[in-house]
Amino acid sequence: MIKDITIEAVAKEGNGKGFARRLRAKGMIPVAVYGEGAAAEAVAVNVKDIANILRSDTGHNTIFKVAIPGIEPATVIIKDWQVDPVKGRLLHADLKRLSLTSVTRVRVAVQVIGEPVGVKSEGGLLEIEMREIEVECLPGDIPGSLQVQVSHLNIGDHVIVADLIYDRDKVKVLSDDHQVVAGVLASRIVEAAPVVEAVPGEAAAAEPEVIKKGKTEEGK
Repeated sequence: MIKDITIEAVAKEGNGKGFARRLRAKGMIPVAVYGEGAAAEAVAVNVKDIANILRSDTGHNTIFKVAIPGIEPATVIIKDWQVDPVKGRLLHADLKRLSLTSVTRVRVAVQVIGEPVGVKSEGGLLEIEMREIEVECLPGDIPGSLQVQVSHLNIGDHVIVADLIYDRDKVKVLSDDHQVVAGVLASRIVEAAPVVEAVPGEAAAAEPEVIKKGKTEEGK
């Protein structure tokens, strides 16, 4: 989704881990801007600007502009980003230039709608197989999500890519139509047979048999 956002970039004057640490101490992160046949630019931006975009309702599919000194502001999308696995803070981002008249590929979140009958009334578990799906469309037509209705599903039922709800005139889904998106599974438990105590003077009874009905499964 295109938003009226322009973030300011500054020249990245240095390299290496030490320089990156000093940059982050100032509330900035290194960013690479590339694509559309133009030269790649290594710049720095305010970390809050990128974090706010990633946390927005359109997330990494937000289309915005980045202003680089001496260059016309570029229309971009966040193509990739790196997060510190311990502290959870942003470390780096890649911004891809876009032409609003050229088709691009992005990954869009799957939004599951409703509570399946198999979960609500039959004790089943909803398992989501695909949380994101790659699509192809013009930048201005990138959907916020691809919706799929699951309220009608009983245990053993599933929905596939062909069941997704989106504008088929503007968006092309790149996954196979028959690929499973989500399904309702039976909830399986493990039950133990009662323990039989050994009678004094007799040989100890064999260990009780465990009737195995399968491992507990949780929806992803």
